[in-house]
Amino acid sequence: MREIVDLQLDHISVYYNEATGGKYVPHAILVDLEPGTTDSVCSGPFGQIFRPDNFVFGQFGAGNNWAKCHYTEGAGLVDYVLDVVWSCDCLQGFQLTLSLGGDTGSGMATLLISKIQEEYPDCIMNTFSVVPSPKVSDTMVEPYNVTLSVYRLVENNDETYRIGHEALYDICFCTLHLTTPTYGDLNHLVSAIMSGVTTCLRFPGQLNADLCTLAVNMVPFPRLHFFTPGFVPLTSRGSQQYRALTVPEITQQVFDAKNMMAACDPRHGWYFTVAAVFHGRMSMKEMDEQMLNVQNKNSSYFVEWIPNNLKTAVCNILPCGLKTAVTFIGNSTVIQELFKRISEQLMAMFCRKAFLHWHTGEGMDEMEFTEAESNMNDLVSEYQ
Repeated sequence: MREIVDLQLDHISVYYNEATGGKYVPHAILVDLEPGTTDSVCSGPFGQIFRPDNFVFGQFGAGNNWAKCHYTEGAGLVDYVLDVVWSCDCLQGFQLTLSLGGDTGSGMATLLISKIQEEYPDCIMNTFSVVPSPKVSDTMVEPYNVTLSVYRLVENNDETYRIGHEALYDICFCTLHLTTPTYGDLNHLVSAIMSGVTTCLRFPGQLNADLCTLAVNMVPFPRLHFFTPGFVPLTSRGSQQYRALTVPEITQQVFDAKNMMAACDPRHGWYFTVAAVFHGRMSMKEMDEQMLNVQNKNSSYFVEWIPNNLKTAVCNILPCGLKTAVTFIGNSTVIQELFKRISEQLMAMFCRKAFLHWHTGEGMDEMEFTEAESNMNDLVSEYQ
């Protein structure tokens, strides 16, 4: 046990600073255009671990108006965020969690990403982006917000992990058997993905992969960096003791669409590349054999012109409460289904200029919508 604790603390400076009294403070900035969400974090169980100076928020919000977040209200807060960023050193990259259908997570976040890329062009930019799902939506102008955001992410982001509300709810209902899932349950699934992707940065392992290594192996062309993440095992609490978590079983599960954190079926497309991060002490030989077996059995779902589509990494430290686990990252052409759906929704509103006055009233040009929609169509073509 002592050895595990030492390993966990060995690279803790990657995400934390050690303060006085043995307290660890996260390298994190919490941003919103209205104070409600940051207030709820402050009053929650983890509110005291963050530096008070790293809470950056406005007063009135932006009402899901992308232009207001990107050009007026959000632009006024970006400099405060950059002031905190400039106080950091030895940066390998940046990670942002954001919602593409909202306001702060779309308009302001994409502005912040572009500003950071100007200042730190050699650092990896990595986003965990919650995207609208076909059945779960609470904002009328989501197609505008997503299209305008993707337009910026294509150029300024290196790795985009898309996470869908509908997929998270399906996992909670069908796999975890939760009758009334809370935001805490949904956030737990998102945190499992984020923890799995970053585990090689934080802990030692037999075969590690940092953010740069993942980008080099996962992105065949600069614009095609939209990933579908997954995690196994996902089992209800009552059935965990009956599952045999062997390497063959978790390797089979990791390609199952039910374990994907985005509403899509990979069987409707082809994988460019796949990365699997295994957690726990296991045989490298067995792991490689099982991954190769899965690829051979499903060869029709992998593009032929990339001979070695699979990237594997192994970390010795396990997620809490599990004996073994795998984090899945797939770069698949099935992402075009999302882009097509959003593009169709956008054009249905844009051809009638619905809700457009809210954006032009903030100084935005209508031509930006046309360019963003054209970019989305180009992206669909490239993923075909």
